[in-house]
Amino acid sequence: MMQTYDLFDIIGPRMVGPSSSHTAGAARLGRMANKIAGGHVKRAHITLFGSFATTGRGHGTDKAIVAGILGMEPDDERLRYSMLLAKEADVEISVDFSEETRDHPNTAEIEIETRSGKKTRVCGASIGGGSILITEINGLEMELSGEYPALIVRHRDVPGVINTVTNILANEHVNVAFMRVFRHARRQDACMVIETDSPVSERVCRLILDWNENISGVLAV
Repeated sequence: MMQTYDLFDIIGPRMVGPSSSHTAGAARLGRMANKIAGGHVKRAHITLFGSFATTGRGHGTDKAIVAGILGMEPDDERLRYSMLLAKEADVEISVDFSEETRDHPNTAEIEIETRSGKKTRVCGASIGGGSILITEINGLEMELSGEYPALIVRHRDVPGVINTVTNILANEHVNVAFMRVFRHARRQDACMVIETDSPVSERVCRLILDWNENISGVLAV
């Protein structure tokens, strides 16, 4: 079936910078990585691949990702000063430009360490018009668009877990927009990505985590 595109997907979003893919999408990748890591960033290491690596510096891709990590939106006028702002906020930044190829040319890998010592690795791509796709979190492959509030559930691939999660969401009046389950192998570690019409509260996340021993982690982004 042919995919349909909204006019504004083609024109692109409001942003600072010359390229919706290399600037707006990059800022959204950084912002999503910040959310997934839980904020309070101490240091971040960014690796750029493909066209991000070859033309990213000229388009400000590195600055855009750092701006997102600092919590800025793509249209924030401070974006071009993000490296300086990171230094002022005592956030250590390092950037590598890799010659390695990835499935999508505009790919970034973002490794974040928070002030509590928690480490998170997020891989994603800017897919055009400011849209992004998170493809991996801490080594677990997935697809997360960032277009909706989302719930990420790490669990064992056993019967009943999906039913548990969806029942809790239904009881809490959380409507599911999209849902996919990713796994490496049968009965091994898996990940549910549930995009919802409204944000999922911390209380509901805790309820899901405590309900089933096969659920090892719950994150709302």
